[in-house]
Amino acid sequence: MKEPNDEQRLQQIHEKVQEIAANIERTQIADYVALMNRPRRLLWINFWTGISRGVGIAVGFTIFASVILYVLRALGALNLPIIGGFIADIVKHVQYQLEGRGY
Repeated sequence: MKEPNDEQRLQQIHEKVQEIAANIERTQIADYVALMNRPRRLLWINFWTGISRGVGIAVGFTIFASVILYVLRALGALNLPIIGGFIADIVKHVQYQLEGRGY
């Protein structure tokens, strides 16, 4: 098998370095390093990220719970023999909590 000469090896190294540089650019490691060098900005970004997540979770859970409550009320109105009373109790407890007379 023929050994690659110096020019071919240099070309292979150049191509590999170009590939590595493109991968580093894609991962945006320079932006990450810049962010790590500015801890106040990192804290500020994380603060707003946490606030956004908390609000999103609260809104999502409220929508989810209201849909579940609506379905339970609809099931309770059907007067199903076994689960009708159970569902009615759940709806009463939820309404009791919503009126502010909770535990």
